[in-house]
Parts: sequence; C-alpha cells; structure tokens
Amino acid sequence: MSDDHTHVQEFFGARAADWDSRFPDDGPAYAAAVAEMGLREGDRVLDAGCGTGRALTPLRAAVGPSGVVVGADLTPAMLQAAVRAGRDGDGRLLLADVAALPLRRHVLDAVFAAGLIAHLPQPGENLRELARVVRPGGMLALFHPIGRVALAARQGRQITPEDLRAEPNLRPLLAGSGWRMTSYVDEDARFLALAVRED
Repeated sequence: MSDDHTHVQEFFGARAADWDSRFPDDGPAYAAAVAEMGLREGDRVLDAGCGTGRALTPLRAAVGPSGVVVGADLTPAMLQAAVRAGRDGDGRLLLADVAALPLRRHVLDAVFAAGLIAHLPQPGENLRELARVVRPGGMLALFHPIGRVALAARQGRQITPEDLRAEPNLRPLLAGSGWRMTSYVDEDARFLALAVRED
C-alpha cells in the first residue's frame, strides 16, 4: 500500500465514527446532485470513495429496485460507519481502491464521487480507471456539498490556481482521462461537475 493510501486511511479512519454528525445537513445536497445525474430505473452506479454511504440512499431511489448500487471505499472504518447507519441496505459495500477497481470494463452506467478528487494520488490516471468501468455515454458526477471557496474557508486555507477543481484545470484533466465535462457549478452551497464518458 502506498503512503498516499495509508494517509487517506489514517485521515478518514480517525474521523469515521463522527463523520455524519459533523455534517448533519448535507443530505439534501447529496439528493439534489444525484437527481441532476439523470439516472434511470435499472442503471448500475458506483459511489466511488463512498465514505459513510451518504449518497447510497438517493442513488438507490434513482435506480430503483432493479438497479445496482455499489459503494467502494479504501477505509474500513468508513464502511463500518455506513453499515451502522443502515446504508448497506441501499447498496453493496466494497473495500476497494478506486484507482484499481475490481470491476469489468464498461460495466457501469454512472459514477458518483463526493469529495474524491482531492484525495486521488494520480488524478488523471485515477479518472481513467473510473472511465474504464463506465460504458461510453455513461456519467461521472464530481460533487462536494459546499463549494471551493467555502471549503477552503472551513479548512483555513486559500484557493490556489493549481486547485484541480477549478474549471480551467478540471476540464482538460477530465478530457485527458476519457471524460467530456457537460456542466460545472461552483457555488457556496455546492460543487458539482458532470461529465460524460467518451467513446
């Protein structure tokens, strides 16, 4: 396991038990972001870096009982928190690195990724891995329940020009990884970039 993986597991493992109570009002933002993906009954969707599984319930509602919902996370404590919250009833939980998913090529219709991109050790390569498992024309949603400025203020830091989530950086990063950005919203109340898997 790389140092990046160890750092991510340590960071989130230490915060898993009270993660949901620290951000109790995020539910509607997750539901709204999932709604914008345009998922259909029967779709197969991955919540990449699912954490405590806050997106699993709206994803299940979007794809219905005939759909497939998988939540993958690198941190066992986060998946355990998802089980304690009862969210394993909405999707299958998978202890897995999103940089090397144990999934077949083109098996998914969509990927939802909340707060993931900042934690990817090799963003271009890792986004290509997400593209590998999504069918051409499938969807990627990069989401955060607050925008870049609000998040930086919460973390006590300044936004830099190198921020991967800035539109001038994110658009070419996605394009070089098999995705075409179709919409970009960065407001105080949310960040949501949607992209389509290119052929």
